[in-house]
Amino acid sequence: MLKHVGRIKSNQRKVIVAYRTVPGDADSAIVVTTENLEAADHDSLMKLVESNSGQTAEELADVMARSRLSDGSNMLARLHKTGKMVKVPTDTVEMTPDLKTTIMLNELNVIIAQQKGISVEDLAVKDKSAQTQPVASVNEISDPVAEPAVQASDDGVLTDDQLAAQYRSQADSLFKEAQTLRKQAEELAPTKKATAKKKTTKSSA
Repeated sequence: MLKHVGRIKSNQRKVIVAYRTVPGDADSAIVVTTENLEAADHDSLMKLVESNSGQTAEELADVMARSRLSDGSNMLARLHKTGKMVKVPTDTVEMTPDLKTTIMLNELNVIIAQQKGISVEDLAVKDKSAQTQPVASVNEISDPVAEPAVQASDDGVLTDDQLAAQYRSQADSLFKEAQTLRKQAEELAPTKKATAKKKTTKSSA
């Protein structure tokens, strides 16, 4: 079973789902069109998807934000800026976790929301809305020869401030997770602190 992997139902074009839902638009998702990627970028993205961090992430974009492509550039930022991330309706995406299983993304979102006891609208990551702004339209993903153009910063490209805020958010999250794990580790096996024995000598008068 492989999370985050899917295809556009109408034309079977493969996509990687970065965000299952969009803040304020629960019926849309942000996906990466894999066939338009350069070979090195495609390999980097798929390795991330298949990695433990990719498979344990609720939203792949979270780990994309702290991952690098082969040229050293930030994965989320560059795929966003070069038009490889597009906004599509969730009812047009088939998730394909394996060769025998398919489920529509909108149906999967309902199942996940029910398991969490929340609404589908609440699945969206509210504090990362800057990353969910599309840089290409849904029409570009349905045209096999279309190559989304690089957009200017006022068309949804991440600014340095937005990217910095993303990094801070990730750092805070990781720090809290580290504190929780350390606390759990201490409860299981408390750290043994080495105490140096001090020898005191009494001088005779």
